[in-house]
Amino acid sequence: MLISSCLALLVVAAPLEADVVLANARIFDGTGRDAIIGDVAIKDERIVGVGRLDVTKDARRIDASGLILAPGFIDLHNHSDRPITRAETRLARNYLTQGVTTIVTGNCGGGRADVEAYLREIDKAGAGPNVAHLIPQGSLRRAVIGAENRPPSPDELRKMQELVAAGMKAGAWGLSTGLIYVPSKYAATEELIAVSRIVARHNGIYVSHMRNEGTRLLESIDEALQIGREAGLPVHISHFKASGRAAWGLAADAVAKVSEARSSGQQVTADQYPYIASSTSLGAMVVPDRLRSTAAFKQAIADPDQAEKLRGQLRQAIEARSGGASLFIASYNKQPAWQGRDLASLAKELERSPVDLVIEIQTNGGAGMVNFGMQEEEVRLIMQQPYVAVASDGGAKVPNDTVPHPRNYGTFPRKIGRYAIQGQTVSLAAAIRSATGLPAEILGLPRRGLVKDGYAADLVVFDPQTFLDTATFAEPHQYATGVQYLFVNGKLAIDEGRVTETLAGRALRHEKITK
Repeated sequence: MLISSCLALLVVAAPLEADVVLANARIFDGTGRDAIIGDVAIKDERIVGVGRLDVTKDARRIDASGLILAPGFIDLHNHSDRPITRAETRLARNYLTQGVTTIVTGNCGGGRADVEAYLREIDKAGAGPNVAHLIPQGSLRRAVIGAENRPPSPDELRKMQELVAAGMKAGAWGLSTGLIYVPSKYAATEELIAVSRIVARHNGIYVSHMRNEGTRLLESIDEALQIGREAGLPVHISHFKASGRAAWGLAADAVAKVSEARSSGQQVTADQYPYIASSTSLGAMVVPDRLRSTAAFKQAIADPDQAEKLRGQLRQAIEARSGGASLFIASYNKQPAWQGRDLASLAKELERSPVDLVIEIQTNGGAGMVNFGMQEEEVRLIMQQPYVAVASDGGAKVPNDTVPHPRNYGTFPRKIGRYAIQGQTVSLAAAIRSATGLPAEILGLPRRGLVKDGYAADLVVFDPQTFLDTATFAEPHQYATGVQYLFVNGKLAIDEGRVTETLAGRALRHEKITK
């Protein structure tokens, strides 16, 4: 007995087989817990060990002393539906340099409704980050009804439900709406409940750019909550904010309303980009719904009777945005020199009215805009809520002469580097959770979003001293700094601070059994 006991003491565990070991890192695991100092081992596409590890000698050893190791960031709200399938932008370098390893497309009711074909296309060509997809309700409605402002017939509603079921079976994670955009906004609450019930049967989520983020913010939250209750599925509010000076002060009430719903047992979450400006088309900001297409706008402005009324509507909408001073042109190919300028100062310089500029722009096909409409204090309040994930509302881009919102390049380092590490608006552990474990939980992504044995090796290693957004509203095409290593499915997308050009991302399909 004594001999066998001594022999047992001599048994030494074999070194862990690994391809890479990240040693001596400050590990935030994505749960919101404080960091530990330790090692993380990777084998093929998985994490195979976390702690103090003895690994095989052939493993590459990366000394991560002084660096932070976290799960790769998950961008719940991304608009790369088209860019992620194009050769020049499928790498999504502007997201990899932020530490993003997964993006979610199909947001705001727009994007690819042909889920199976879209995901197959991503798998065939590859992508920089992984891609999960939502069924865009607006694209779906357009395919069945067109851009008409009317309820669907019973047959049309049934067709939309069938398409939702097919999309969910093909791997979509839920349904998104963009209820300020045509034709998504033409759907009544009852229609949205009817299609969302199909999503619920497949254990999906309802994600909404709500009908109003301004003075009717609270009503819009009520509608989203009603859809979730009656359809029986989780609700997620996109880019949670109180937008426009007239709505300032509503953020606290909005937070209270969501918190109350959560306390009552309803599954409700939100996401946010950490900026005081939003971005969308000029038409969506100031043009009446029925005239947002270029053809309809041209027809109206050419008709003297309609033109006078339209000018009045445009004037009122522009005045509500500081007379155009808060509206900056992000992209307008007819006049690139106007990009980066606000409507008010540009109109003054050209000795024209802001209304005249809007008419010219819309007649020429419209423009992308940046709108300064949020209050910094309310941005911080929303950021501090434990159910609010960080998300960009941007897309894959490469530098060019446009002046887009800097969120495309800087969302994640801004939240973590500026607001958490520098500003201490939120703790570093909470900020990392908002980009990792929380979005994975919201979407229901299995085995991602945490630094945990057996989980996907989607990992970011960054220098806390230099992890910052460099993109500004004046110069937005600036890559973030500070990411030293980035792993996507176990492959190095960034190695010693250099982007490797590896397309290691794949389509992530929702595969839960239906109810």
